[in-house]
Amino acid sequence: MAMTLRLSEDEHRALQELAAAEGISMQEAARRAVRDFVIRNEHRDRVSSAARRVIETHADALDRLGR
Repeated sequence: MAMTLRLSEDEHRALQELAAAEGISMQEAARRAVRDFVIRNEHRDRVSSAARRVIETHADALDRLGR
């Protein structure tokens, strides 16, 4: 799927430098950044969900400890 990505001059320069340092195209650098962003958000969501389950499961003990 095609997409136009509008960057500021600073963002463009940073992406260009990163891509050059990695030996990849700017497009590949941007795609990697998007994948990393998605993965980080999915991980954060899983951790939050797990924390909620622990809090719910151990609510009594946490209350006794003065949560």
